[in-house]
Amino acid sequence: MIYLFVIISYLIGSIPTGVVLAKVTGKEDIRKSGSGNIGATNVTRLLGKKLGVLTLVGDVLKAVVPMLATHWYFVQSGMPVSPSELDMAVTLSGGAAFLGHMYSIYLKFGGGKGVATGLGVFIVLEPLTALISLFLFIAVVYISGYVAVGSLVVSALITLWIWLLGGSPYHVFLGFFIGVLIWLKHADNIKRLFEGTETNWRAWKKEKDSIK
Repeated sequence: MIYLFVIISYLIGSIPTGVVLAKVTGKEDIRKSGSGNIGATNVTRLLGKKLGVLTLVGDVLKAVVPMLATHWYFVQSGMPVSPSELDMAVTLSGGAAFLGHMYSIYLKFGGGKGVATGLGVFIVLEPLTALISLFLFIAVVYISGYVAVGSLVVSALITLWIWLLGGSPYHVFLGFFIGVLIWLKHADNIKRLFEGTETNWRAWKKEKDSIK
């Protein structure tokens, strides 16, 4: 049964929130404009704050919902499941949803960079770690001016937070796995940061305000 929930979690995680929102609102294909990414940052730049926020919330929920559903099923079913087995099932569900976002079956295994969906995973598994990571992300982005830097710093440190806060081995491993994949997905951003061509959110906001 656990494998069925892993598959369902992957399929839910694969739903490209930003692409769907752009299509149903009659907007442009976000994969062909801006950074080409399907995440909230690119949606905000191209389609505005409202759709950007909706994309962010959707990308978080597509990890949270299947994970909570997995937990609910195994608890309510009356199956003889140990706490460790239940933890493993929910962790696998979260990992599958995360992989779905990054390698969506609906986008020919393309996808986003995983930060929002990763946040959703740890909201369920490690709420305090998720809260620390969120505040750290906001602080780093504010200081540096780069969303990518915030994403890279948080994903590099998330395994450490989980370990220091006593997270289970499953959570520690998933944190490391997610962190590595986020760094790999940010390869182009890292290159642009070294070249000095990465988009700075302050510069982008100033340019947008001047157009108005």
